[in-house]
Amino acid sequence: MKNILTYAFVGVLSAGTTYGLIQYSSDNNLLNDSNSIITQADPEAEADGKFATYNYASSGTVMPDFTQAANKSINAVVSIKNFGNPSASQRGQNPFDFFNDPFFDQFFDQRGRRPQRDENTPSGAGSGVIISTDGYIVTNNHVIANADKLEVTLNNQQTYTAKLIGTDPNTDIALIKIDEDNLPHLSFYNSDQIKVGEWVLAIGNPFGLNSTVTAGIVSAKGRGIGILSQNGDHPIESFIQTDAAINPGNSGGALVNTYGHLVGINTAIYSKTGSNAGYGFAVPSNLVKKVVDDIKTYGMVQRGYIGIQGIDLTNEAAVRDYNRVNKTELKTTQGVMVAELSENGGAIEAGIEEGDIIREVDGKKVTTFNALSVAVGSKKPGDIVDVKVERNGKMRTYKVKLKDLQGNDTVRSLDDLTITEKMGAKFEPLTNKQKVQYGIESGVLVTDVNRTGILQEIGVQNGYIILKINGKEVNSGDDIEKILKKHKGNVSVNFVDRYGRIYTKGFKM
Repeated sequence: MKNILTYAFVGVLSAGTTYGLIQYSSDNNLLNDSNSIITQADPEAEADGKFATYNYASSGTVMPDFTQAANKSINAVVSIKNFGNPSASQRGQNPFDFFNDPFFDQFFDQRGRRPQRDENTPSGAGSGVIISTDGYIVTNNHVIANADKLEVTLNNQQTYTAKLIGTDPNTDIALIKIDEDNLPHLSFYNSDQIKVGEWVLAIGNPFGLNSTVTAGIVSAKGRGIGILSQNGDHPIESFIQTDAAINPGNSGGALVNTYGHLVGINTAIYSKTGSNAGYGFAVPSNLVKKVVDDIKTYGMVQRGYIGIQGIDLTNEAAVRDYNRVNKTELKTTQGVMVAELSENGGAIEAGIEEGDIIREVDGKKVTTFNALSVAVGSKKPGDIVDVKVERNGKMRTYKVKLKDLQGNDTVRSLDDLTITEKMGAKFEPLTNKQKVQYGIESGVLVTDVNRTGILQEIGVQNGYIILKINGKEVNSGDDIEKILKKHKGNVSVNFVDRYGRIYTKGFKM
């Protein structure tokens, strides 16, 4: 059952999960082309990040003059270099294989092993967008992943060391900051107002070519391509698709309209070669703004979930497999069918039942899981949404209180989380057999690693063993709790991978 359900605790497990279905299906889906690659590519603004507005009624030009938008935007787009070794979870393979980024191929031999490099050589590079006068910069999470140091270079060639403020793997967005004032910056435009066919510019640093501007149109909106399921546990995909040339190194750069307003963050390309082939994808500015605001306010993204597992009724493969497993005759149509209800979730408490088909959320039509993810993705735990469902041919509306993944219906800041929640894993004592196997006398086994915790960020996977934290041996989850509960500042972790190799990584509490 789990292999054919799209999990919609709902922020949502939308296109991320359905891509797993598409991946095993040949039903008329361009993402299933084995020769093609989906790869993460690399107005005068108010500093508080409010939406900029502009009246488009006067714009009737067939071929607009892009110089105004380019001149306004180019100084707000920066180059980012990531100085850091790949995480232990990525050792033995090219960590950028997933992004098919040729820029990074030079750092790996043909067997995928990383040769020795000095600390002055970056392990990755991308772009970013300044969004405030005081140095906040938004970029992609995959641009800054596993960084020991982040170096930001402005268009005037001034270079700064950036501080990581927060990340959201579920949208592939990260927020960093440099210590500077009076910086040129871009404001967030309301991406809901962008229209298909509208001209846009992509600005970034493809292949290390700084301050490159390309033009194209908005080719589609609300696109799900399944790429974020590789990085986030509950991915939200509603990409703006554009034919503006986006190449490796553009990751984290700006997608702006013809007035120089930020409408998206360039994130991915669809290509048979790994370079631009006419399809680029950007995270819409509304989604980016929600992530940025939450990180700045709470230290983490606040996301509410409806509490269901469901079937995307537009997905022929999913519907066919569901019918085969359950011996039903569910028809392919639009909407999301509730297949299972999460215990103690908002949906079951509101009265939604298995078999209901979700048609609307807060008056917005739900045709696919992407639409459902967008409708709920901007909400917080405790928010109440009107969910219209079809049951036995009749429409019913339920008020559903959203909860977080731990079942809480209140907003919690980063400081409110337990150490286990911050670490993003569970810990088990070692057996004597494990101690003998690895030749160690102490340690804890790591299990249930999620993709938004600290351990995932530093490369610790299920089955790894933590030996020491800040030089102190650990034998239980309680030991980890005691060491870190009141600790502020740098933390060092010694751990062993499944092959017995020992690593040391650091993070900040």
